[in-house]
Amino acid sequence: MSEFLPYGRQSVSDEDIAAVTEVLRGDWLTTGPAVTRFESDLAEHTGGVPAVAVTSGTAALHVAYAAAGVGNGDEVVTSPLTFVATAAAAALHGAKIVFADTEPDTGNLDPAAARAAVTKRTRVVAAVDYAGHPAELDALRDVADEAGALLLEDAAHSIGSTWRGKPVGTLADLTTFSFFATKNLTTAEGGAVVSPSARLLDRARAFRNHGLVRDRDSQRHPDEGGWHQEVHAFGLNYRLPDVLCALGSSQLRRLSAFKRRRAELHARYDAGLKDVADVLTPMRRAEADPMWHLYPLRVLGGRRKALYDHLRGQGIGVQVNYIPAYWHPVFADLGYRRGLCPNAETYYSQELSLPLFADLTDSDADRVIDAVRSFFGV
Repeated sequence: MSEFLPYGRQSVSDEDIAAVTEVLRGDWLTTGPAVTRFESDLAEHTGGVPAVAVTSGTAALHVAYAAAGVGNGDEVVTSPLTFVATAAAAALHGAKIVFADTEPDTGNLDPAAARAAVTKRTRVVAAVDYAGHPAELDALRDVADEAGALLLEDAAHSIGSTWRGKPVGTLADLTTFSFFATKNLTTAEGGAVVSPSARLLDRARAFRNHGLVRDRDSQRHPDEGGWHQEVHAFGLNYRLPDVLCALGSSQLRRLSAFKRRRAELHARYDAGLKDVADVLTPMRRAEADPMWHLYPLRVLGGRRKALYDHLRGQGIGVQVNYIPAYWHPVFADLGYRRGLCPNAETYYSQELSLPLFADLTDSDADRVIDAVRSFFGV
């Protein structure tokens, strides 16, 4: 059997290793100059919108909801076609999660469904850029504004993408990124929150660092001593260390190359599978220039599981993204029921993510294409 082919894998260069080694030989491992540099480097790819680096994409969501002031009695409208963290991070702040259905073709939050779901208690409308394809942020901006809510973009899949020529990071009040190993760039574990709002950024920075207040002008007891620090609102330790930020800055220098290669592989899959009658290749809106994180093939006729088993049996590491969030028992125990979002459930029942990462070779992609075609006898 051929070597096992994962569905995602990091791309680490000698330059990445050198950047990490330089930090390891220096004076800072945790919160030091590499964090500041990474946040500045990241802003160059988000239209100049400043960033707050955190320990994971989940932490980014938790921090962003905290910055938005989400709490008990608030509602967060979001997509169910996402990793559970998009909803869980808001629920952990006490919010009620309101799932709105997705577009049947892109898998992204449907603006019409979001508009029908908002109420006077909606604090945040949280879109998800499924597979790297940006959600319709202009239409969702209107929905959020009309509801008096903040717009959050869960861009765990989509750093480097643009919508109507504007980079992801400039389109929402709060944008969150993930830099997990399989994402478009990696810090091993890591994430970030970006926002054009100084107020939201200050709240995010505070929550990332236990809520500590060190500015004497903002303290209630500033004369205690030079060592004094205070907590005015609870936060957590979500600080991303220097050693990982150094890796992130190095990876950012290859982001455009990663995007090009992912686009080439995406197009190769499209060309190799376009004549297979029993599958649908991914949809791309004309307004979108995606940084493709996934290749979400849709398998028709109820044969997704059989194709999954077939490809896994040939050493091809396909994956399914995602079980609708409210299918998880934690939401079922809160009263959420299957059938809530039919489009998302149909999409899930068909979706199969083919291997896609920057170091995937053309021959690897052709191996996947041939295996899919052989399953369908074409």
